[in-house]
Amino acid sequence: MAKIFGRNYTRTQLMERVGNIDQIAGARQVKLAEGNEADALAIACKTGSGFNFMVDANRGLDIVSADWQGASLCWRGAPGEMNASYFESPGMGWLHGFFGGLVATCGTTHMGFACNDAGTIEGGPVYRHVCSEGECDEVFTPSGSLGLHGRYSYTPAKNVWADGRWDGDDYTFWVQGKVREAMHFGPNMLVERRISARLGESKLRIQDKVTNEAWEPQEHMWLYHCNLGFPVLDGGGEYLLPSRNVTPRTDLAADNIGTWSQFPAPTPNQQEMVYYHECGAEADGTVYAGFANRAFNGGQGIGVYLRYNLKQLPWLVQWKMPGQGHYVTGLEPATAWVDGRVAEREAGRVITLDPQESRDYELEIGVLTSIAEIDEMASRISALR
Repeated sequence: MAKIFGRNYTRTQLMERVGNIDQIAGARQVKLAEGNEADALAIACKTGSGFNFMVDANRGLDIVSADWQGASLCWRGAPGEMNASYFESPGMGWLHGFFGGLVATCGTTHMGFACNDAGTIEGGPVYRHVCSEGECDEVFTPSGSLGLHGRYSYTPAKNVWADGRWDGDDYTFWVQGKVREAMHFGPNMLVERRISARLGESKLRIQDKVTNEAWEPQEHMWLYHCNLGFPVLDGGGEYLLPSRNVTPRTDLAADNIGTWSQFPAPTPNQQEMVYYHECGAEADGTVYAGFANRAFNGGQGIGVYLRYNLKQLPWLVQWKMPGQGHYVTGLEPATAWVDGRVAEREAGRVITLDPQESRDYELEIGVLTSIAEIDEMASRISALR
């Protein structure tokens, strides 16, 4: 039974009040119309609780926006929902189309910082200047340059299906499809994604199955780049993380490790900081993590939480960026750190999938709508430390 507008409704009670369930909740396919997002297929979703989100089929069924009762839950980057056809792979080109959003997925064969992986057919050309005895030559290698965060988020989905159904007095709707990252003589990775939500709830669930459909072993890396923004994010906000050990990625992050759990007001000339968290979990591997702004709306409070499994995603990457205009934090459950595939391979954190082998991932993202819900989640997370 769904609780909306302050009371519980059975299926009969609700349906006798509307002509179609999409008056209250559901998933509806739309076309984006202009500029760099033209002709992209998107799916607008709403649960009836005030929780709304948009899925972009042109961008791997990532979640490009989300809000609760008019308050954005995520940071939105200046490029917007850029059509995947504009993708620039080499180096930091991924950022030219970084929409931010609630979820930007990174993978499938590599994620993290750009690097040169000389032993792979993947990636773009590598140009190096080699100098000897005062003379320099440009050395060209046809492949091996892996760009930032991989290709997944710029790969359009196929077999997209948006629908919903009743199960007794509960209504569930979903968006699902298939995303294939493949190249001749190279990887053939299939991701089967399903995003679902229920009438009256302020949360969603992502279920991914990643399969190596090639006939050779394939390295695999995976990260959910969940980008929270104003007004969830604001000066005085706090991270709710079950951290047992925190490792800074850079000297700047190390210098500021004493305040990793706090978020300041927008700061001029701010550089990003990244921390790697080893998190405590429940007996079955369940991890909760989040961010809260207790001062929101005169003390009502608002926050966002993640629920995932440590056995699937053993690391939580914290991206802290309180800069002007770039006012965002990333809570990023991941299979590895973001130092690039070469470094992560050397550290033993890169997964290898055998031919036809699959790996499952599940991520729940929900809204904390009051101080009471924030306190309850904070207590649950504290018990995991």
